[in-house]
Amino acid sequence: MSLIRPFAALRPNLSYVTDVIAPPYDVLNSEEARQRADGLPWSFLHISKPEIDLPPDTDPFSDAVYAKGVENWQKMLNAGILQQDAVPCYYLYGLKMGNHQQIGLVAVANVADYNSNRIRKHELTRPEKEDDRVRQIDALNAQTGPVFLSYKQHSVIDALVKTVTLPPPVVNQTADDGVVHTLWVVEEPSLIDTITTTIDAMDCLYIADGHHRSAAAARVTEKRQNYNPQHTGEEPYNYFLTVMFPDNQVQILDYNRVVKDLNGLSVSEFISRVASSFDVSPSSNAVKPQNSGELGMYLSGQWYHLKCHADKIPTDDPVASLEVSLLSDHLLAPVLGIVDQRRDKRIDFVGGIRGLAELEKRVNSGEMALAFALYPTSMQALMAVADAEKIMPPKSTWFEPKLADGLVSHLL
Repeated sequence: MSLIRPFAALRPNLSYVTDVIAPPYDVLNSEEARQRADGLPWSFLHISKPEIDLPPDTDPFSDAVYAKGVENWQKMLNAGILQQDAVPCYYLYGLKMGNHQQIGLVAVANVADYNSNRIRKHELTRPEKEDDRVRQIDALNAQTGPVFLSYKQHSVIDALVKTVTLPPPVVNQTADDGVVHTLWVVEEPSLIDTITTTIDAMDCLYIADGHHRSAAAARVTEKRQNYNPQHTGEEPYNYFLTVMFPDNQVQILDYNRVVKDLNGLSVSEFISRVASSFDVSPSSNAVKPQNSGELGMYLSGQWYHLKCHADKIPTDDPVASLEVSLLSDHLLAPVLGIVDQRRDKRIDFVGGIRGLAELEKRVNSGEMALAFALYPTSMQALMAVADAEKIMPPKSTWFEPKLADGLVSHLL
C-alpha cells in the first residue's frame, strides 16, 4: 500500500462554506464555541463540539455529547449541507494569514506507516484526549479533523502545485480571524499518479500538529481490523485524514510561558540565580528573541534579554538544545522548582499569536509574577527530534495559521 492515496472527500455544499467551516475543535473551549456558533445552525462546531447544543453543565465527554454530534452530523448530511465527491481526488489547501501563505496537499495517509514511524512523531499524547477522538471518529464513522503533516520540500510537488493553482480555487473563504482558506480539487488521473508516486518515494513524513488525532486514527484502525474477518488493508479505516505542507512553508510561532511566583526568592536573588546560566541584560523595550539560545523575560514591569551561556547548550542532543529545554533545564527546574510542566499549576502557556502584550498583561494584572518569551522552534529542529525518535517538551510549538474543521472530511 502506498504512503498516501486520494479519497472522495465530504465537503460543504459550495453555497454553505461560509456557514460550515470553523476553528479546530481544540482551540476553543465549550463556552467560546457556543458563542461562535450562535445563530449559525450549520457551523461545524455543532459536530466538533456538540456539547454546545446541550445544557451548559453537560460533561463534554458524556455519551450524550457524542450522540448529539451524530444527530447534528446526520442533519447536515440529510439537508445536503455536506456532500461527498463522486470520485477519489487529492485537494490543495491554501492558508493565507497576513503576508504568510502556505499550500498543502490534502490526502489520506496510511496508518501502517504511522505505526512503523515512517510518519514520524515528536510529542507524547494524553490518554483522555486520545479516547475522546476515538469515540468521535467511531460515532461519526468519519475523520473530521485533519492531521497537519510536513515533508521536505520537493521540486516535483512544487511544480504541480503551481499548475493546479493557476485556475481560481473552488473555495476562497476569509474566516472571521482574517485567515483566508482556499481549496482546489485535483482530479486529473495523471496528476494524481504523480502525487502518489512522488510522496511514496519520500523517506518519511512528519507530524507537525495532530498527534492525538493520528494516534486515535491508529486505534480505530486496529479496532476495526480486529472486528472485520474480511479485512484486506484497503478499507478507508486504514487511512487517516491529513494536510501536508512543505517544510519551507510551515510557520511555527513562539510558545511562551508565564509563572505565578519566584519560588520564595526576592527579585534580586532570582536574577542572581538566573545569571549563573544566562547573561541577563535589562531592556527598555519588549524582548522578542531573534536568535537561538536567547530568551525574553518580563518581571516587575521590566523586560530583560537572556542569553544562555554557550557551555550550557549541547551540540549533540536535538531535544536538550531546544529553547524550551534551555529554559526548563537551566531556569524553570533549578531556580523556580518547576520540574513537570504538564502538571505544575504554577506555570501556564501563551501562544505566540497573542503577542508579547499578552505576557505583560498577565504579569501586570498580578495573576503571574513573571513571563518568558521564547525563540520559536524551527521546523528543522522538529524534524531532527522526530528523526532521532525523541520527544519534545510540552508546548514546544505553536503552528499558525490553523486548519479549519469542516472543509474536508474522510468517511470510513
